[in-house]
Amino acid sequence: MKLSTRSRYGARILVDLARHDNKGPVQIGEISKRQDISVKYLEQLIRPLKHAKLVKSVRGPKGGHLLAKNPEEISLGQIVRLFEGQSDLVECVSRPDKCHMADDCQVRLAWKDATRVLYEKLDSTTIADLMEGNYSEKQ
Repeated sequence: MKLSTRSRYGARILVDLARHDNKGPVQIGEISKRQDISVKYLEQLIRPLKHAKLVKSVRGPKGGHLLAKNPEEISLGQIVRLFEGQSDLVECVSRPDKCHMADDCQVRLAWKDATRVLYEKLDSTTIADLMEGNYSEKQ
């Protein structure tokens, strides 16, 4: 599975908002400069984040965007599912009817298990884990 820029940038936006949460609403232009993402693309990414109730907007001269949840409550798994959908590493995991060998294929079972482990890792990694810059590989 290769994640799109939508998932990667979506996670970066949420980490940025978490890091600057104590300063009030954060404007798109500030995020754009810090994350080197165009304002236009950021606006496209904020919409689904707002719809998923991960981000809220504040109008007005001191307006901007804030996290709608605590950083501990937002996982990378949520972000990936939002932007990519629930996807498996290979099509035969979710669509065994596409392969005539699916019923007896040990490789398919290994891909299915790898997909499960990937999402367990993404679901257990939160924005809070990432925002302080001290994320480390967990064995």
